[in-house]
Amino acid sequence: MTANTRGRILVVDDDDAVLRVTAQSLMRAGHDVATAINGVLAVGQLRESQFDLVVSDISMPGMTGIDLLRAVREHDLDIQVVIVTGSPEVATAVRAIEYGALRYLIKPVAPSALLPIVDYAVRMCRMARVKREALVLLGDVERFVGDRAALESRFARALKDLWMAYQPLVRWPDGGVFGYEALLRSTEATLPTPGAVVEGAEQLGRLHDLGRVIRAAVASAASALSGFKLFVNLHSVDLTDKALFSPESPLSAFASSVVLEITERASLANVRDLQPRLRLLREMGYQIALDDLGAGYAGLTSLAQLQPEFVKLDMTLVRGIDQNATKQKLVGSMVSLSKDMGMLVVAEGVETPGERDVLAGLGCDRFQGYFFGRPARLSG
Repeated sequence: MTANTRGRILVVDDDDAVLRVTAQSLMRAGHDVATAINGVLAVGQLRESQFDLVVSDISMPGMTGIDLLRAVREHDLDIQVVIVTGSPEVATAVRAIEYGALRYLIKPVAPSALLPIVDYAVRMCRMARVKREALVLLGDVERFVGDRAALESRFARALKDLWMAYQPLVRWPDGGVFGYEALLRSTEATLPTPGAVVEGAEQLGRLHDLGRVIRAAVASAASALSGFKLFVNLHSVDLTDKALFSPESPLSAFASSVVLEITERASLANVRDLQPRLRLLREMGYQIALDDLGAGYAGLTSLAQLQPEFVKLDMTLVRGIDQNATKQKLVGSMVSLSKDMGMLVVAEGVETPGERDVLAGLGCDRFQGYFFGRPARLSG
């Protein structure tokens, strides 16, 4: 062992004999070892000292090894965790790995088998901390979210700190504001972008939770934006959420002012009974928008399936359209088709007078983008 692999290790086990033997073998190998007889005491030690590795039994009263693993991840993303058990089960093994355990070992564990794993874990922890420090300096910490337990903790904080920015949509040619798009924002540093928050929700299977929080936040602002259309992004998976269709849900009271802007991160083909669901939403007063038309995944099939009241052109088609004849032909065709179907066309991402003028000439009569107004919190 070298100084670089001499670790600070916390051993947790409610069996005093196992705890003592494991700790002694690690100390003889040169490691700095602390012990705890249960998960609650272990969490207390984690808050007081920095560790490289936790070696924990899985079956303990009060707080299991899996519970402790989750608590470890909430405290520190980089600490390595080795789970040991005398009663191995596939279910607990899967959960341990899913929540970021480095190893799942079956008792009794011989020192000759444990020590190489411990040395490796210490190196992994040190490397992870160096990598995280580098990513923080580079401003790229969102790439290092961690395992499921860490992601759950950060996603929970993102939901708690979630807020909505509102960007105006204007009519043309008079330039009057007719609506606002509610845009997701969060102060959670490891999930700093809307895409990162949505991706986290997808990975955790918590899209419904995210959608409900967003809709509740928009509903709380709806009175202040009375008289305007409110565009609210809706993941296609949200179309399977019973809460969306409940008259008791916060946004339902404002349905006649709300345009549900469906983003296709998941295919509409996965939504059973799509047409009855859309019909019910419209009966409640909602209108539908197809987002990102022309982005590659929101195409003519979606246009036919949704039959939206609004079509939003993807900003990749809008940017620099005044300098690109191909984009002009594509947008002209999309605008013509949409209008023939009775849909209003919104051009997103408009940033220059040249883009605005070309889009207006192609028949766009609704605009959104920095040229007309940036997303902002509601004042007051």
